[in-house]
Amino acid sequence: MTVLFFFVFIVLLALGMPVAFALITAPAAEAVVRNEPGVLTQIALRLYYGIDSFPLMALPFFILAGELMNRGGITLRLVDLSQAFIGHLRGGLAHVNIATSMLFAGLSGSAVADTSAIGSILIPAMEENGYSKRFAAAVTAASSVIGPIIPPSGIMIMYAFMMNVSVAGLFAAGVVPGILLGVSLMILTAVLARVRDYPVARERATWGERGAAVRAGFLPLLTPVIMLGGILLGIFTPTEAAAIAAAYGLILAVFVMRTISIRQLQEIVSRAAIASGVILLLVGGAVSFASVVALSGAPQQIANALLGISDNPLVLLFIINIFLLVVGMFLDAGPAILILGPILGPVFIGLDVHPLHFAIIMCVNVTVGLATPPMGLVLFVAAGLTNEKVERIAWEMLPFLAVEIAIIFLVTFVPAVSLALPNALGFM
Repeated sequence: MTVLFFFVFIVLLALGMPVAFALITAPAAEAVVRNEPGVLTQIALRLYYGIDSFPLMALPFFILAGELMNRGGITLRLVDLSQAFIGHLRGGLAHVNIATSMLFAGLSGSAVADTSAIGSILIPAMEENGYSKRFAAAVTAASSVIGPIIPPSGIMIMYAFMMNVSVAGLFAAGVVPGILLGVSLMILTAVLARVRDYPVARERATWGERGAAVRAGFLPLLTPVIMLGGILLGIFTPTEAAAIAAAYGLILAVFVMRTISIRQLQEIVSRAAIASGVILLLVGGAVSFASVVALSGAPQQIANALLGISDNPLVLLFIINIFLLVVGMFLDAGPAILILGPILGPVFIGLDVHPLHFAIIMCVNVTVGLATPPMGLVLFVAAGLTNEKVERIAWEMLPFLAVEIAIIFLVTFVPAVSLALPNALGFM
């Protein structure tokens, strides 16, 4: 095999073929042209065995848990909780938007779900309180990228599966960068609120009101505590944690809070099953693609090209950050992880970059790409919620993107930001 299938893959993507099918079709087409039936067999086998994996069962369970939490009215409780504690600040609703995204991240781990669920509630409320639509959409989109960074995270599970790193260790590595990103966005929002004289959302809540908000949000917020506590303490595996999260969400929404009826469960499970099928097909296609990439010798060619530029890991990390930011402008986070992880990971691990450190660099980078024009998915979701043009929202997002890029480089060049917690928990 040559690397011709790379160019075929890019052409197929440009023509609009879904990523999962392009991953399978591109190497298969070259194998047919070159009459290499053994490669075709390998593609088919790797497609099946790539999906037939116990660790990957965590993905559909996490997706189901997120659907249950989202449809069960949890978002409103998180908004109320955030309002009670920080709604009195200038620019309070913008702060509430970011804080709710941080709380929501521990439940769903999805940037798109975050944008849709929180944006549908807070964007109209922000507009009524004197914020422009584009600023409300920009804050929602910018803060939603915290979702896949603070665990649980679907893209982290994908990366861990593809690169054989610890899911629990990667989850632990994402906690501090995710919180740091949220706090940094809130600091920027505070500055913008004073400069633009944004309104105060409400009077300072009494401690009684705050207590009521905590009680209302307590049971939903136990979800990440149960999941992450169990994983990090070694009580159960990430796959078991995902199943427990789905069961807990089901009991909470149907029997305790009673915000979901038995009849609604069929639709919720169907949506989760369809989303899981799409992701697992993508994973299977990526495993096939990665096997052909290894067979073609492309990773070694890329390693030689990078080492031809410099053998300094810091210089190469700077270059790869720029590259991943550009990739994130055009490719969704999941496909970017699945395609580039097996190619770039071994190169930097060979340069003594810790596997967990490079993993979190990649995950944070491609996640920020979800909010980066021209193809950032959460930008389009926010635009759909506000009927604003994507380019207007993107222009308003520039200060937030600058902060997020600064956090990326901080995580890259100060390894302790992401590795201190995994090290303290014994994952290194």
